[in-house]
Amino acid sequence: MHILLATDADWIVDEVTNALGGDDDTFTVCREGRVVTEQIEEHTPDLAIFDLQIGSMGGMAVTMSLRLDESADRLPHVPVLMLLDRVADVHLARRSGAEGWLIKPLDALRLKRAAKAIIGGGEYAEGVPIDAAPVEPMVELGDDAEAADADPAEEEPVEAG
Repeated sequence: MHILLATDADWIVDEVTNALGGDDDTFTVCREGRVVTEQIEEHTPDLAIFDLQIGSMGGMAVTMSLRLDESADRLPHVPVLMLLDRVADVHLARRSGAEGWLIKPLDALRLKRAAKAIIGGGEYAEGVPIDAAPVEPMVELGDDAEAADADPAEEEPVEAG
């Protein structure tokens, strides 16, 4: 298996290569998101793992760029696993077209599970499922918006008890 890893953090390189490395596995490490496309053109990986923060071009932008190139038949499909900094970043991964994501801190068991699922043609998600429905707006917009903006002093008092 060949894995393309894009990160500028040495600790992530160590975590991923230690967890997923084996006798038949190879890695290409990119320290800049801008060179990912060139690396894929040279040698198509079985899996791409992108850190959310990669130098001057983050994991979301790299994934979206790959998906655009793929839709234009400039690159083959490459399954992507994103490494997120926090749960709040899940919406970025969902919108990018990644097949999966992990939320840091990382561990070998979760990395192996995610890689196996994605390489097998599946998905892997933490925080929010990949196919979760969009979040409903908290405030109804339209005619009812005026009622929501009404002066609280005009509301009818309610007695507790």
